[in-house]
Amino acid sequence: MRYASGGVALVLALLTAGLGPRDASAAGTYDPGASDTEIKIGNTMPYSGPASSYGTIGRAIASYLKMINDQGGIRGRKLNFISLDDGYSPPKTVEQVRRLVENEQVLFLFSTVGTPTNTAVWKYLNDRKIPQLFVATGASKWGDPVGHPWTMGFQPPYAAEGRIYAQYVREHIPNAKIGVLYQNDDYGKDYVRGFKEGLGPDGQKLIASEQTYEVSDPTVDSQIVNLKNSGANVFFDVTIARFSVQAIRKAHAIGWKPVHFLNYVSAVIAVVLKPAGLEASTGTITAAWLKDPDDPEWSHDGAILAWREWMQKYYPEGNPRDISNVYGYTVAETMVHVLRQCGDDLTRANVMRQAANIKKLALPLLLPGVTVDTSPTDFYPVEHEQLSRFDGERWVRFGPIYDAGRAR
Repeated sequence: MRYASGGVALVLALLTAGLGPRDASAAGTYDPGASDTEIKIGNTMPYSGPASSYGTIGRAIASYLKMINDQGGIRGRKLNFISLDDGYSPPKTVEQVRRLVENEQVLFLFSTVGTPTNTAVWKYLNDRKIPQLFVATGASKWGDPVGHPWTMGFQPPYAAEGRIYAQYVREHIPNAKIGVLYQNDDYGKDYVRGFKEGLGPDGQKLIASEQTYEVSDPTVDSQIVNLKNSGANVFFDVTIARFSVQAIRKAHAIGWKPVHFLNYVSAVIAVVLKPAGLEASTGTITAAWLKDPDDPEWSHDGAILAWREWMQKYYPEGNPRDISNVYGYTVAETMVHVLRQCGDDLTRANVMRQAANIKKLALPLLLPGVTVDTSPTDFYPVEHEQLSRFDGERWVRFGPIYDAGRAR
C-alpha cells in the first residue's frame, strides 16, 4: 500500500502479489488500463471528511483483490486497484477521477462512493465511454442503460427502499404522523421521492414535517427538535452515518420515541447504533440484503465463518462487526466475476457488456433468496430486501422479502 503525504490520497496499488506464471492464452484485446499482465481499476473513496466511515469499503475491496492476486490474479493478470481520497466532496471527486482516467489510465472506475460525488463525474465518464461500474450509491438514476449506458449501480435503489418503508407504514401504522429528515442532495431526495410515491397522494398528507441538512452542518439537533414538535410518531431518517448517530442520540435525549426507519446505508451497528447508544437505537427499522456479521443467526454460517477468516488474514485492522466490510467483499466478488466473464477481451465495451449479463449470481454473503441479476435493460444488480428491527443487540429480520424492482 502507498499513502500520499498528509493522508489526502490513499493509493492501494496491488503490485507485489505473487502471481505465478501467466496463462499462456492471456494475449487478448485491450483498451487503456489492461494488458497481458495487468488490469488497472480506479476508485474514489471518502477516506476523510463527513462520510469517512465508508472508507472501510475501499480498504475491504483492496484486501479482497489482494487475495485474488495471491491466487494468481485473473488469467494471470494482476489487479492494480488505485483508490484515491475525495473527502466526499464533488469537486475533489472530479479532480481525482480525471487523474485516474487521464494520468493513471485505468480501464474502468469501480465502486466509487456517494450520490453527489458520482453525479459530479457521471457525464464525464459516459462521454468518454469509460465504465462507472457498481457505484456505491443506490440512487435510481444509476439504472439508466439508454441515457447513461456506461454507469451501473449495485445495491437496491434508494427510491425503491423508500417505497418499502412507505408500504409498511400504510399497512401497519394506523394514525401515522410522519417526520422526515434527509440530506439535501440527490441522495436524500431520491429516498424521499420513493417514500412519497409509496405513500400515495393521500398518504403524503400524513407528513407533518420535512427537515433537511447539509453535509457541512455541524449537527442535526435542531431538526430533530422540530420533528418532535411537529407531533410526528413516525421518523423517516435519511442520513449518512455521522448524522444518523446524532439523530438517534438527540431523539433519545429529548424523549421522542417514534417508529424509526433508518436508511440501510447507515444501519451499521458498530459505526452508528453502538456510538449512538444501543438503548437509544432499539426498535429502529431498516431494510437489509446482506448477512450481518453481528447477527447471531449467522454465527455458524459457513460463508460468514470464511469471511471472518478472510478478514483476519487480509484485513486484520478492519472491524469484523462492520457490515460495510461485507459490502466491500461482496461488490469486489461481483466485479471479479465480471472480469472472469470478460476472458481476454478486456475492452471497456466488453466490461459493460459482461456487467449487463449476470444471471442469478448467488453470492455467499447475500441474504437467502437475494441474487445478483442484470441485463442490457436492467442495470439494478440487487433488487431484493427484507425489513429488520434492532432489538438492542442485533438486527432481527421479519416479514417477507420485498422485490425492490417491483417497488421501483
